[in-house]
Amino acid sequence: MEIYTNEEQQVEAIKGWWKENGTSVIAGTVIGLAGLFGWRWYNDHQQTNMQLASSEFSRVTDAMTKEGDKAFAQVEGFINDNKGAYADLASLELASAAVKAGKLDVAAAQLTRVAEQGDASVQAIAAVRLARVLAEQGKADDALARLAKIQDAAFKAQVAEVRGDILLAQNKPEEARSAYQAAADAGGLQSSAELRLKMDDLALPAVAVDEKPDA
Repeated sequence: MEIYTNEEQQVEAIKGWWKENGTSVIAGTVIGLAGLFGWRWYNDHQQTNMQLASSEFSRVTDAMTKEGDKAFAQVEGFINDNKGAYADLASLELASAAVKAGKLDVAAAQLTRVAEQGDASVQAIAAVRLARVLAEQGKADDALARLAKIQDAAFKAQVAEVRGDILLAQNKPEEARSAYQAAADAGGLQSSAELRLKMDDLALPAVAVDEKPDA
């Protein structure tokens, strides 16, 4: 490749090349540049949006921590105006705060949105939490149905344990015991400190052996 000693020579070389080849490549060049700059613009735009969303997420969640349910409307506004990871995280944060505030309808609405429309990485988390909220609302059958839809193998133990909790609340100790055992079999004893206590509480009492009468 020829080395040019100054910018003027470079410009003249480009002009000469363009006179010979410009007509045949103009269409491809325009399309290529449009794609290149379009992609760069998209990446820059996405990066800017993510930074803005991150900052706003921090602001509204901090407000919720300080102001409690008075800031719920701010968080809901952020969720409605955004999509993606920060909106999903804000919904989970809002749901958690709503449960503590006794506003189960608000929690259920946010968890339903994430469970059904959120990113795949958080759908199962939202669905398990939603099942707990539904059970707390007295909707045990809906809660069990929601758990049955969770297919993520990583949540097998957690799903089984929550199912056991719901069945126990329905006064179905045998079914609850089976659910807790399924949770244990799926590794739940390593992730839930309470599972062993729940299983122990439902353990059948030892059957006493009748003493033989004296001969």
